[in-house]
Amino acid sequence: MTNDPLLQAFQLKHLTLRNRIMITAHEPAYPENGMPTARYRAYHVERAKAGIALTMTAGSAIVSKDSAPAFNNILAYKDEVVSHLRDLVDACHEQGAAVMIQLTHLGRRTHWSRGDWLPVVSSSARREPAHRAFPKVIEDWDIERIIRDYADAAERMQAAGMDGIELEAYGHLLDQFWSPYTNALDNDYGGSLENRLRFSMEVLKAIRERVGKEFIIGVRNVADEVLDGGLTKAEGIEIACRLRDSGLIDFLNIIRGHIDTDAALTDVIPVQGMRNSPHLDFAGEVREITRFPIFHAGKIPDLATARHAIASGKLDMVGMTRAHLADPHIVRKLIAGQEDSIRPCVGATYCLDRIYQGGEAYCIHNAASGRELTMPHQLQAASVKKRIVIVGAGPAGLEAARVAGERGHEVIVLEADSEAGGQIRLTARSPHRREMISIVEWRLAQCEHYGVQFRFNCWAEAEDVLELKPDVVVIATGGLANTEILASGNEHVVSTWDILAGSTKPAKKVLLYDDAGDHAALQAAEWIAASGAELEIMTPDRSFAPEVMGMNLVPYLRNLQQHQVTFTVTYRLLAVEKSTQGLTAIIGSDYGSWQQRKDYDQIIVNHGTQPLDELYFELKPQSKNLGAVDYEQLIDGQAQTLLKNPEGQFLLYRIGDAVAARNTHAAIYDALRLMKDI
Repeated sequence: MTNDPLLQAFQLKHLTLRNRIMITAHEPAYPENGMPTARYRAYHVERAKAGIALTMTAGSAIVSKDSAPAFNNILAYKDEVVSHLRDLVDACHEQGAAVMIQLTHLGRRTHWSRGDWLPVVSSSARREPAHRAFPKVIEDWDIERIIRDYADAAERMQAAGMDGIELEAYGHLLDQFWSPYTNALDNDYGGSLENRLRFSMEVLKAIRERVGKEFIIGVRNVADEVLDGGLTKAEGIEIACRLRDSGLIDFLNIIRGHIDTDAALTDVIPVQGMRNSPHLDFAGEVREITRFPIFHAGKIPDLATARHAIASGKLDMVGMTRAHLADPHIVRKLIAGQEDSIRPCVGATYCLDRIYQGGEAYCIHNAASGRELTMPHQLQAASVKKRIVIVGAGPAGLEAARVAGERGHEVIVLEADSEAGGQIRLTARSPHRREMISIVEWRLAQCEHYGVQFRFNCWAEAEDVLELKPDVVVIATGGLANTEILASGNEHVVSTWDILAGSTKPAKKVLLYDDAGDHAALQAAEWIAASGAELEIMTPDRSFAPEVMGMNLVPYLRNLQQHQVTFTVTYRLLAVEKSTQGLTAIIGSDYGSWQQRKDYDQIIVNHGTQPLDELYFELKPQSKNLGAVDYEQLIDGQAQTLLKNPEGQFLLYRIGDAVAARNTHAAIYDALRLMKDI
């Protein structure tokens, strides 16, 4: 028995939820041909067996063929989805978790060039900026068939054994009808609030007729669009009350804001550096007014915030969705009294940014999430204890040390700096990316728990490693900023690292040449702009900062635009000359032979890193595998068995930026999939 508010059961109609923590609907983009197959199932089952009360699948499963799958959505309009979902539901039920699914018609929130290339429909011709399609204004026959499609999809979900469904009504077709901003109809479905709600009520009635009175139905609804001309708070709460009073639904999942642009979406789902739980009080206000079961999620990254949400009566169920990407075992650790060991969500939102850019959801520092079929969340003890020497204590080295330590090996980490963290420490110097330091701090705490030895201020040479008589050596030395990219004048430029570390101060007129498109350039730009410098950011790419992606780009642009920074795309820095005015940049383009000369006081280059790999190549001839990795075994999640030099003294591997410039997730994934079987 426990008095923890989070561990109290919640009764939703006939369904008893074993605690108050849920995963809200989200689409990690794992379906295969629109079906939630083994990978999708394993992702949800992992969280179910770790104690989650309710896992909400899909974000959202689409009900109609003209709702093209913008996010590799589950195709709820296909009969074959039933068997796949039944397997998922049965497996989660065996672990004691309830399972629901979110259904939707995306309306204008997709593009006609996806799926079956059917026209996008909405309640007006107003285009959604994020997906860029100009909608066809919905007709009567569209309304009839979409209502039927909702009912058909709900029946399939009931047949799959789902505990309930949730209809998506924020940014999707249902609330496109609700909002004056996106409803221009002059018939029975437009104008008054009652008319704008008519379509949703008809959908709900059709579903109820099909699934009966006992099946649980909820709505994830926007109750205030925070948008000029959009749905107001007063109307949003009135809609919530009307939905409650209809007798057609059993819970509401409250959202505030609009999601039709990157900036708006980021205010609804905040990224790191933005306030935690910004809409929690609003959701609590809706609960107080409606006296109805209320669910909510929105940057609730830790148990303290979640506990407050339940204890204060703001919510009935609290969503910790990104937090469960970072650590699926939050509830298990809470029950076991291991709250301090929970891997923290750092708000990097690498997961969502990847989805919105057409990729799969991955946590920036849990490489097992989404890879449950090949990567473990809980590590098994090694059958033979080995001495493992790791050189470098950046994210790759720390993850290698954590994994090896948890498996029971003797682990020694040699680090040239006075503290661990590598590039993460530079990253965390930026005010809105401070949360990234938790990637380092969590691993240091785990390493301390498992007895990992750290030797700081140790610039390791080959003899230092050999003296330790290792069984395995892991080179995680990272890289150094690469500025050697110009035809001439490389000696006149500095790197973004120099700015971030504070070793170089910004001058008055600055060119920041970004040829990598990652966070480092924008972080340096913030420091430069804040100094009062006149800053131009130039890239040869056709788009700005492509590696940062949409949601993470928002805080940078809000900051940099306030300082009137100039953004220049499609131009390439060719060379730099010293001049009487300072520095002259010779600028060209990949699109022709045109050139230009411009004067600056300072030129900064961002071009990734060059591997620090000298130690690796020194040790390579003495290793058993000559540094080689069997990629097939690596990809399949199997142990490395490659031996190219049986007379060698140790196995040798290198990971992270010591191999090539990549990102934090790649470094951590390198370490996990290599070390989990050593």
